Amino acid sequence: MIFNYDVIVVGAGHAGCEAAAAAANLGAKTCLITMDMNKIAQMSCNPAIGGIAKGQIVREIDALGGQTGIVTDRCSLQFRMLNLSKGPAVWSPRAQCDRGKFIWTWREILENTPNLNIWQDQVKELIIENQEVQGLITYYGAEFRAKCVIITAGTFLNGLMHIGRVKLAGGRCSEPASLELTESITKHGIRSGRMKTGTPVRIDKRSVDFSLMEKQEGDHSFHKFSYMPSEHSAVSEEARNNLPCWICYTNKDVHDILRSGFADSPLYNGQIQSIGPRYCPSIETKLHTFPDKEEHMLFLEPEGETTNEMYLNGFSSSLPLDTQLNALRKIPAFRNLQVYRPGYAIEYDFFDPTQLTHSLESKIVKNLFFAGQVNGTTGYEEAAGQGLIAGINAAINCNASLNNGEPFILKRNEAYIGVLIDDLVTKGVDEPYRMFTSRAEYRILLRQDDADMRLTERSFKLGLASKERYEMMLSKQEKINAIIDFASNFSIKASIINPALEALGTSPLRQGCKLDELLERPQINIKNILPHIDTFRKEVNKILEKEERSEEILECAEIKIKYRGYILREQQMAEKMIRLENIKIKGKFDYPNLTQISIEARQKLQAIQPITLAQASRIPGVSPSDINIMLVLMGR
Repeated sequence: MIFNYDVIVVGAGHAGCEAAAAAANLGAKTCLITMDMNKIAQMSCNPAIGGIAKGQIVREIDALGGQTGIVTDRCSLQFRMLNLSKGPAVWSPRAQCDRGKFIWTWREILENTPNLNIWQDQVKELIIENQEVQGLITYYGAEFRAKCVIITAGTFLNGLMHIGRVKLAGGRCSEPASLELTESITKHGIRSGRMKTGTPVRIDKRSVDFSLMEKQEGDHSFHKFSYMPSEHSAVSEEARNNLPCWICYTNKDVHDILRSGFADSPLYNGQIQSIGPRYCPSIETKLHTFPDKEEHMLFLEPEGETTNEMYLNGFSSSLPLDTQLNALRKIPAFRNLQVYRPGYAIEYDFFDPTQLTHSLESKIVKNLFFAGQVNGTTGYEEAAGQGLIAGINAAINCNASLNNGEPFILKRNEAYIGVLIDDLVTKGVDEPYRMFTSRAEYRILLRQDDADMRLTERSFKLGLASKERYEMMLSKQEKINAIIDFASNFSIKASIINPALEALGTSPLRQGCKLDELLERPQINIKNILPHIDTFRKEVNKILEKEERSEEILECAEIKIKYRGYILREQQMAEKMIRLENIKIKGKFDYPNLTQISIEARQKLQAIQPITLAQASRIPGVSPSDINIMLVLMGR
């Protein structure tokens, strides 16, 4: 039987869910194919969303009209804003989630999305004719025809799990691997490689002595992921505010037992040859890398509001089962430990992302898109961001009236998602890619508090962000500007404000000043100065009357005041780089014969085929002098 669609998404992980929802919401007739409808958006590793830079990506997804932020808020057990002791450029939201509820919340959204069908099956091979994808065939024998196909297969492509010397084919614990799809893709000239990741033991909390652990509470604040005020957690407020994480530490006895199992470790006996994640290492890698360190911090995290299952963050391992358990029982809190299953490592296929354009479409096979871990990334958030962009661009390929038929691409100064995708397609990967704030050269412009003001208008014009979302963003922006304008024009008299300043631990004024100058002081913020300035308090109350997001608006206004100098400087830097972004070079150089530049630059440029001079400047091996020569040649 033949089924006809505009867009088919292969895999219902975090990338696949966002891709399918985006394509369908843009009007494309879409089908999401998954092996198991009960594992949609499964949190394969830790039951949390967000973290350093990852939280910013989720807020960007939400600002663009994606779903991950909304689902996270509905399933949140504990919320924390990380890095609050540092500047707002690196504030990063993170939430512990109810794993089971997360799956069913995503499934509910997808099953009720217009233009979207779900098919439970496994994809066997792609149908490609004249280097253009036409559809695919499943193991059930169903044939799907489509204008675009998006591959978001996660760790399932030729997945192989390792527990000591035990090897099991699978894409996740107790789930089969996809054994033929990689070959169906690579035979058309697309390069693949192998990567490795891991996951830790799952613990029965009834066997844990929590009195010997350090409790880590969540925040009691207004922060959440979605900018939509009507989206609230469906988990009880008591659970959201009080369900803690716990901290404990390894010790010398633990390390000795772990080292005794190294001979059977797939990482060290040659069983695993593929590339592992540098920034989420296994416990055995930590011991190997830091041999003199006597303890490592571990986080015990809840998997759900009602389950006894807990996740031991920091103890990813592929050591034999008995080694894992015997070592953990040397930690005082785990002396009576019982587990649901051991940790394991998994190897899987990925595809070199330099073979993609910035729209995440293959340069080799037309209308074939890749998103998520198949592009060499790690993390739910990075996957979801890619999925959203792939879904948008697949819909555009099916309907040229969307975005005037132009690819929807986010620049490095617009979004972390833009940084992520540019890094992938320009630099490629030599290890699983993880986003950090340090990867963004314009991170003061890419804060978590204003992703809606950066991105929602673009998404609304595209047709993905709703009118309600767009109007809420405009209202928020208007109120922020009103507060900033008032603070910039309202004069403060020294004699009136000095007693309050001394009480707040900051120097008194020698003469009057504008309110915004006062707010630039680190000891002063809008909340602690409001009670001392009646006119300001009345004006703020007037601006924020009946406003549900008042704390969010005040925080954003304050950030813009305190950091306006840094923001302006980065905007100017970004504008200079945009000049290079506007210089199109694709198809204008015969790189192998461009003898004026280095051999390495010729080889890298030939392989990547950058679209703009700015993209060329970010390719490893292409020097500033190479760029200057190309600029001169462009002038000729």
